[in-house]
Amino acid sequence: MFYHLAQYLQDYYSAFNAFNYLTLRAILGVLTALIISFIVGPAMIRRLSKYNIGQPIRDDGPESHFSKAGTPTMGGALILVAIGISTLLWSDLTNRYVWVVMFTTFAFGVIGWVDDYKKLVKRDPRGLIGRYKYAAQSVVALAVSLYLYNTASPVETLFIVPAFKQVAVPLGAVAFVLFSYFVIVGTSNAVNLTDGLDGLAILPTVMVGGALGAIAYFSGHAGYADYLSIPYIPGVGELVIFCSAIVGAGLGFLWFNTYPAQVFMGDVGALALGAALGIVAVLVRQELVLFIMGGVFVMETVSVILQVGSYKLTGKRIFRMAPLHHHLELKGWPEQRVIVRFWIVTVILVLVGLATLKVR
Repeated sequence: MFYHLAQYLQDYYSAFNAFNYLTLRAILGVLTALIISFIVGPAMIRRLSKYNIGQPIRDDGPESHFSKAGTPTMGGALILVAIGISTLLWSDLTNRYVWVVMFTTFAFGVIGWVDDYKKLVKRDPRGLIGRYKYAAQSVVALAVSLYLYNTASPVETLFIVPAFKQVAVPLGAVAFVLFSYFVIVGTSNAVNLTDGLDGLAILPTVMVGGALGAIAYFSGHAGYADYLSIPYIPGVGELVIFCSAIVGAGLGFLWFNTYPAQVFMGDVGALALGAALGIVAVLVRQELVLFIMGGVFVMETVSVILQVGSYKLTGKRIFRMAPLHHHLELKGWPEQRVIVRFWIVTVILVLVGLATLKVR
């Protein structure tokens, strides 16, 4: 909204031309989301505590988690509020990519909210039944994927392989839709699985989101895209505002979520943020780079798949407990050590992912 106001005012005062620059609006997006988080966060935590919307703790989990029972959750709503307001204020609202990422993020947030509401307010331990949750995610992801394919230019349906300059495979309708669907739904659930320790999921999300914002900026700039040999997608650079809002909102949430956490994000935040990362990666055609940068999310997901598969096939468990972070805790790692080391791994993987843009 401020962007469009500045567009009008620049005819009267040239200083408003500065708002045409994505870099300035990205900085303002970070700061706006951060400030909103700081202002709204304490009130939201008090409200969640007042209504006893507290986190249940698994009886078979690490003993160190028992003290966390009752910690307010559904704090992901704070993240979504900050992202939504910041994006609407500083983005070009005529840009279709902005509305695609906003719709995807908030649709998955609604699914997560329903699950949290049933578990924490209605006290139904099942929450939203798994098959219904997956069906809702599938409907949203397939609808978005179909829309993207039907409105895409040829370059927007290419399958790009990192570090291989000449590998850009055009995807047909079925391949594009299915691949985009799995990226969106898979990333959403991967972030949700990782959200098990104080701050464990949110900072990797911030780092990956920031890196995807940089890629969106490069992809939307003809000169940078040509220099890096990545697809030039006009208009996709506007997603840097959305990604900067993720960074600001995530850091603001981390202020309250860092060990010992005052609030947890819940499914409303985890499912939405994962879907946000997935849809941005699809739009900038860097899905495989997302898998590299989000390696922590991949490891957590694979650990669950291996654990479930092994137990069903052999009756034996590979890990003491899945996801992987719980296994490490049960091996004696303090919670803070698991968190910080996963953060460090993410820093390394994000740098590797960004390096693949040039190493071609």
